[in-house]
Amino acid sequence: MANMPMDIVNDVFLRLPASTLVRCRLLSKPCFSLIDSPDFAASHLKRTLETEEHLMILLLSHRLLRTMYLDAQDKLSDVEHPLQIGGLTEVFGSVNGVIGLTNSPVDLAIFNPSTRKIHRLPIEPIDFSEQFITRENVFYGLGYDSVSDDYKVVRMIQSKYKGDGVEESFGYALEIKVFSLKSNQWKRVHLLFEVQILFIYFYYDLLHRRGNGVLASNSLHWILPRTGGHTAFNTIIRFDLASDDLGVLSFPQDLYLEDDMDIGVLDGCLCLMCYSESSHVGVWILREYEGEWSKFITVPKPETVVSFEFVRPMIYSKDRSKILLEINNGKLMWFDLESKGFETLGIKGCESPCNAEIMVSSLVLGCNGDPRRAQEKKMMQKGNKRGDGFLSKGFKLKF
Repeated sequence: MANMPMDIVNDVFLRLPASTLVRCRLLSKPCFSLIDSPDFAASHLKRTLETEEHLMILLLSHRLLRTMYLDAQDKLSDVEHPLQIGGLTEVFGSVNGVIGLTNSPVDLAIFNPSTRKIHRLPIEPIDFSEQFITRENVFYGLGYDSVSDDYKVVRMIQSKYKGDGVEESFGYALEIKVFSLKSNQWKRVHLLFEVQILFIYFYYDLLHRRGNGVLASNSLHWILPRTGGHTAFNTIIRFDLASDDLGVLSFPQDLYLEDDMDIGVLDGCLCLMCYSESSHVGVWILREYEGEWSKFITVPKPETVVSFEFVRPMIYSKDRSKILLEINNGKLMWFDLESKGFETLGIKGCESPCNAEIMVSSLVLGCNGDPRRAQEKKMMQKGNKRGDGFLSKGFKLKF
């Protein structure tokens, strides 16, 4: 490696997953500098997205976060992160190898499971009393703005009550704020009237995870469902990551009056899932953004599933003959587009239900510190283990 030209080293490193590159930083100072450079991280991400190599499934079960490469299902890796100590952590999105994590509306982070690098978002207070807010009142979204080369987090909260606990007579208090990783700051989003009027009613009676934004065409999307017949039609709202504006996207007319809908994304195209029939789920797709919706596939209920509660297309197989579906928050199955048959994706070591996200292995956010210093720190901790035990027997340090 010491005698190998750096252009060859660069080419080899571009083909490796990020978790391996983190260890390769130990090889030499030139390797360390190369892997830590923003240009290399951008080139590595670009190649990974183009070749679709090093695709991973992120699995979240209770407090446990795990990753598994799609082509190595017998290798499950546990992922520790600082938010684990704060409560029941949820994942609210994935883009370019990073995920959004939250314990509460004021405890959020952007995290790279491959490099273990985390960015804790500054605490941003909520405009109205938290005692009148539940998880169902909060929408989150994580996205990458390709225009400004920035990662953004959107937080939308609708309160059913005023601060004094009296229900509002016209509409419900709504707060929308967006965080920019570049500036490390939050800012308020002001709504146009034609969008604000959509929130006259209380929309957040949603299925689990339906409040997480879906990223497509540089915008985050959420579905505002018909709420007990209070509103005339289903609506898709979109947050433009470049302009930080909230607007409305077209909805297929055939689905205006459906009472049980969900939204997802497949291969960069928005999808709508309709659960009106117990025996199957209809999937619609928007192949050209702001174009016409079309019926895509009908997914029959597998024999091993009692009822459909949640269905989400995740990714095509390499030959595009199958689609990986997440069914009922935890069951992963390949759906054959021709035969309409199912094949369960068995994950060794993960028997309990897990929420799943598809992600790539990347160096976004950079690597977590200097690995040489981490080794030195680990050795020092081992050397101080006896002293730590002494302190733990009854002596406490005061700060």
